[in-house]
Amino acid sequence: MSDRKEFRDLATPQAARDAVASLDLSPAPEAVPLREARGRVLAERVDAAIDVPGFDRASMDGYAVRARDTFGADEADPATLDLVGTVHAGAAPDVTVEPGTCAEISTGAVMPDGADAVVMVERTDEVGESDGASGGAEAADEPSRIAVRTSVAPGDHVMTAGTDIAAGARALGPGTRLTPREIGLLSALGVDEVPVRGRPRVGIVSTGDELVRPGEELDPGRGEIYDVNSTTIAAGVEEAGGEPVLYPHAGDDYEEMERLLRRAADECDLVLSSGSTSASAVDVIYRVIEARGELLLHGVAVKPGKPMLVGRLDRTDEADDSRGSESAYVGLPGYPVSALTIFRTFVAPAIREAAGQPEPATATVEGRMGVSERYGEGRLRLMPVGLLDLSDGGAVGDADDRPLVYPVDKGSGATTSLVEADGVVAVDPDTEYLDVGESVSVDLFSPDVRPPTLLGVGEDDPALNRLLDRLASPRYLAVGSREGLRRLRDGVPDVAVTAGPTDREVDGVDLGGWTREWGLVVPDGNPDDVTGIADLIDRDLRFRNRPTVSGLRRSLDAALDALASGRDADRRELAERIDGYERTVKAFESPVRAVAAGDADAGLGLRETATRLGCEFVPLGEQSVVVRAAPDRADRDPVAALAAELSGEGSGEATAERPDLDAILDSLPGYSRNSRNDP
Repeated sequence: MSDRKEFRDLATPQAARDAVASLDLSPAPEAVPLREARGRVLAERVDAAIDVPGFDRASMDGYAVRARDTFGADEADPATLDLVGTVHAGAAPDVTVEPGTCAEISTGAVMPDGADAVVMVERTDEVGESDGASGGAEAADEPSRIAVRTSVAPGDHVMTAGTDIAAGARALGPGTRLTPREIGLLSALGVDEVPVRGRPRVGIVSTGDELVRPGEELDPGRGEIYDVNSTTIAAGVEEAGGEPVLYPHAGDDYEEMERLLRRAADECDLVLSSGSTSASAVDVIYRVIEARGELLLHGVAVKPGKPMLVGRLDRTDEADDSRGSESAYVGLPGYPVSALTIFRTFVAPAIREAAGQPEPATATVEGRMGVSERYGEGRLRLMPVGLLDLSDGGAVGDADDRPLVYPVDKGSGATTSLVEADGVVAVDPDTEYLDVGESVSVDLFSPDVRPPTLLGVGEDDPALNRLLDRLASPRYLAVGSREGLRRLRDGVPDVAVTAGPTDREVDGVDLGGWTREWGLVVPDGNPDDVTGIADLIDRDLRFRNRPTVSGLRRSLDAALDALASGRDADRRELAERIDGYERTVKAFESPVRAVAAGDADAGLGLRETATRLGCEFVPLGEQSVVVRAAPDRADRDPVAALAAELSGEGSGEATAERPDLDAILDSLPGYSRNSRNDP
């Protein structure tokens, strides 16, 4: 009998927010050195213990005077005063200003006894030696009489003690976020340690036997993958004001899971796990929570992110009593996009509130759908999207036309969705269809998000990867030649890059391109003596192919058609005789890596990749790589900049770190500028 936990009544997004809000993850206040306080939040009021400044001081360079000695003075009839000395900042005055005298003074210096105002130096003149006035005049060669050409009132150009802030005054209140300005005030008050809100300690436990920490050796043969969630969620915790604590991976074992979760609960205010939350017989976390705490919620009507848990974990008797008897718990989905979406939507706000951090500045822009999108699952969909602002050099929303919005959704398991998207569109559960041109509201990931200057799609290619480095903030989606042309036809990207033969005509402006040599990649030394496609058909060789959207695959299929015609056979029959013909991999390096690892006897690839990865190459032909621009985008500045790079007229000299196209092609085996249309 199965003990599988089913998702039955999914909670609404609001219910999930309420459940997280009911958790207590507030840490105790702490005192930190002032030098470490930037960005922290005051836990209590700070009052001034001293006057700032603590003395009457000059607010500018000039002469300290008795104001009444200057009354009536002007340009025509200045008042002449005897100079009795000089007062420097940081030194105690050793002179007294008597009637009819003055003292030279520096900005910030203590006002000498008898003086009640400062005359700025620009309104005075030196008029010669005095007739013997006493009072501690300094060097004998100094001018000892000063003509004052303006009148001043008591207090002019003087900052009296406590003017900035007086002892006993409220300096900063609780909840104040400490920026360099507040830290400057606390420094002026002589504070060296400040009471701040504690940062919630957030324990992070990634679950799954297949996970390996970045930096450790990976065994893809065992289905191992690098742990993305631990580092991603830890960065999110820190950004929200929490203190992330990473724990070892937990396998799908009840006892191990229970031990790790209870340890994290003892040491942290909030425990986050990722994975093992879906309705599967091997998932055990919900059973740990039910047995060792309280499960408040299992499953939320959101896509991505349905398998979400919210609950509390009891602490053990050995736990720190100051933390209370239980820890907050949230279980995140295992796929990185789902995990980060649920964290950002439901968990990060709770961490910010517990840390006393303000909600981050947000930015929402109105855009128009560049493509149509169907959806009918009855859940709130948080759809990651990319933006393309067609105003050259402008920020999002600056142009008259709304930016184009296109989905960037490769599935929850695709980590590249995290960086290829600019924001999220919340699609209501009742919305089943978004039409081209329809207005949508995009919640940007941060206010400083800027769309790419140029959006390209199509074939993946080593020369193209290097050429894009010469452009300012481009974005390129390697979707393959066929898909690239389809998207160019639909009007979203600026340019599409194709390789090899194409079976569709799409309007576009040819910006230029290059030629690359393609063929079969075999192990070093070609141990099976592979000479061409016929060996794949007639011999027992393991082959690794590219998908049908790839230009390399299109060239292979064209060559296979020619071979079938010569044999008076059907291409499909020949393809079925190739072991691995339907076993495709996405990236241009992947078949070569399979060959290098001994997982295939031959693979479809480029001479450049075979040479770089230490394999042998069997040439089958050359491909033209062509860059096409959308007809209505060819005059855009970023597209024109790409065209200039393709023609060799790009801006800036070529360097080793930033080579131009000719240098790029010269460095790549099998590449040249000669364009040909051979398959």
